[in-house]
Amino acid sequence: MTLYASVTQPRLLDLFCGGGGAAKGYQRAGFHVTGVDIKAQPRYCGEEFVQGDALEFCREHGHEFDVIHASPPCQSHIKGLAAVNRLRGRKPRHQDLIPQTRAAIEKTGLPYVIENVEGAPLLCPIKVCGTYFNLPIRRHRLFESNLMLFGVDCRHQRFREKRFYSSYGQFRGRPPRMTSTVVQVFGNPSNAAKKEWGPALGIDWMDWRELSQAIPPCYTFFIGKQLMSILEGRSCSPAH
Repeated sequence: MTLYASVTQPRLLDLFCGGGGAAKGYQRAGFHVTGVDIKAQPRYCGEEFVQGDALEFCREHGHEFDVIHASPPCQSHIKGLAAVNRLRGRKPRHQDLIPQTRAAIEKTGLPYVIENVEGAPLLCPIKVCGTYFNLPIRRHRLFESNLMLFGVDCRHQRFREKRFYSSYGQFRGRPPRMTSTVVQVFGNPSNAAKKEWGPALGIDWMDWRELSQAIPPCYTFFIGKQLMSILEGRSCSPAH
């Protein structure tokens, strides 16, 4: 049985969807988005949500969509995290699922995008940076695809003035205020930092835990407009 047969918009499958940062951008680009995540996502913003194993769902239902996006866990590729875990005697909780994700998606034969952090083993990825979209963050993300997509240049020079931000998290129980040119979205945030994260990412529906893992919707709006152009048979050029 085919899912969502009455949908007229191109259907995008959003694997490892989290709170829906990627979903919102694809929606704005014109896609009907179905998210899949192993955890419940009560604030997910896509049209449909399925709680379950993302790769199993892809193997069973991936062929029923037009495009697949995947954001497999990135923790195993974050610089410095492995060293911190060793220092604190913690065992890694996240495995590299990129090879399994790519294999499952490729079997569908569909256009796809796999998103992850710098350092992840993606194939010929493009890079997107928040400063290009005038967001006060440097959350670089890589996007692999089997289509020819365009990335963006960093515009770090837009944010030269140092300001007081609370977004460095807490140190020994105290919420520090430190100067930075951009908002830092990571760690155990203070209440003040939680208020900074959403506006910096362009997200107003997630809690801070979801924000810590999210990508700004403008990233996937940029990617989604290119995908839509290809699906509609138009030439693909950088979106602005």
